[in-house]
Amino acid sequence: MWKSLVAAIAFLAVGGSAFAASATNKDAETRTLVVTEGGGKTELALAAGETAEFCPTGCFVTMPNGDLEALTGSETIEISGGVARIK
Repeated sequence: MWKSLVAAIAFLAVGGSAFAASATNKDAETRTLVVTEGGGKTELALAAGETAEFCPTGCFVTMPNGDLEALTGSETIEISGGVARIK
């Protein structure tokens, strides 16, 4: 029983850091997300058709239309028509 519990915790500790939020820009022009993580802000510019992974441990994201969302690090964001949607 203890071995199973220790193995599960070890898997989550190692595997948990492998997950990150992702964003895909389906628009024909570059779109920018502002990512706030650990007190610092970073602009994430996504070219047309580009997908990027970010925010592995949770963050706040300002979408292209100005909406602010909190992410845990497992979400997928799709940008289309200048609007970002979390899936």
